[in-house]
Amino acid sequence: MELAKDILTHAEKYRRATAESLSRLVRIPSLSCREAAVQKELEDQMQAVGFDELFVDGLGNVIGRLGDGSKILAIDAHMDTVDVGNRDNWEFDPFSGEIRDGHVLGRGSADQEGGAASFITAARILKKVGFDSDLRIYFVGSVMEEDCDGLCWKYIIEEDGIRPDVVICTEPTNGGIYRGQRGRMEIEVTFRGISCHGSAPERGKNAIYMAARTCLDIRDLNSRLATDDFLGKGSVTVTEFVSDSPSLCAVADFAKIHIDRRLTWGETRESATAEIERIVKDLDAQVEIPQYRETAYTGLRYGMQKYYPTWKIPADHPAITTGVDVYRALFSRMPRVDKWSFSTNAVAITGLYNIPTIGFGPGDEVLAHAPNEKVPLDDLVRASAFYALYARRLCDVLEK
Repeated sequence: MELAKDILTHAEKYRRATAESLSRLVRIPSLSCREAAVQKELEDQMQAVGFDELFVDGLGNVIGRLGDGSKILAIDAHMDTVDVGNRDNWEFDPFSGEIRDGHVLGRGSADQEGGAASFITAARILKKVGFDSDLRIYFVGSVMEEDCDGLCWKYIIEEDGIRPDVVICTEPTNGGIYRGQRGRMEIEVTFRGISCHGSAPERGKNAIYMAARTCLDIRDLNSRLATDDFLGKGSVTVTEFVSDSPSLCAVADFAKIHIDRRLTWGETRESATAEIERIVKDLDAQVEIPQYRETAYTGLRYGMQKYYPTWKIPADHPAITTGVDVYRALFSRMPRVDKWSFSTNAVAITGLYNIPTIGFGPGDEVLAHAPNEKVPLDDLVRASAFYALYARRLCDVLEK
């Protein structure tokens, strides 16, 4: 308990410094694939801490290391953000980074640069209080998550060769400890018709009609999808419809729909694809899972299939119970153990590579991608303390 109080005292002492760290990050626009400036600011801030190692990998992830033990903990915060949308919906400048009324204001403050500011402070705390020599901690400012969640960790694991024993995801949890999320995937269906003059449509085969009928069938499919007691119900919806024809006086010979599919427990890439294939089996249609392949700000072109698996960690898993114990030691109350409604980098960390992920991050997830995004300074303090004490306690747990 004395260690918990000591860590919390340090986190409180760094309250203003953590807020100012986040403020500087928020002031820098950082859309996916355009994170160079914010990554340089993060690297500079981490350089001042004095990590044992600090580097930028080929994809542009900024990675700092403390310790050289055999057990590995990673703390992840993606540094890219979505755009601001209609600025008329904002009550303040989305890139002001203003510290006001106990909050840091601006795009990325909660989703997810507040996690990075907090882990920088956690590293400072750990350097003061020390930590188990058999632990190695990677502090990761990752990239391209908003465009392709998990891609950055695919690179870290497969190319950098870093495979943690446990990862803390710092996406906003509004004070809770999170242990899962529905997965997601994208599906494209292309319909091939036969054009003819619009004055005699019976001579052709209208790709729009095939696609429209499929859209209605997908609407009906949504009501029949499976439900999980913890993660909730799977969902499916059409998010884009495009078509083409030789002219506006001709029957369309091409149509394509884009599908957003949210996957609950037990639903997979194969099962979700098969559902759509059954709907279009009597049509001239092709079902595909698109590939994401874009150029990072470093100039590297990298990608993966747009399938992001469902994952959940049992409530009694050591990664979760350690988090609960840490929370109780710091804040003298039980945390809310829950799940994210959206997708995170853990689709790769846990969903693809089966590495346990625990979620704990500053901010309220309802402000992610929303106007007037902000994060409480109290959340930044709590997150800083949580990451530091979790690191101290994790090694003993991993050795059991």
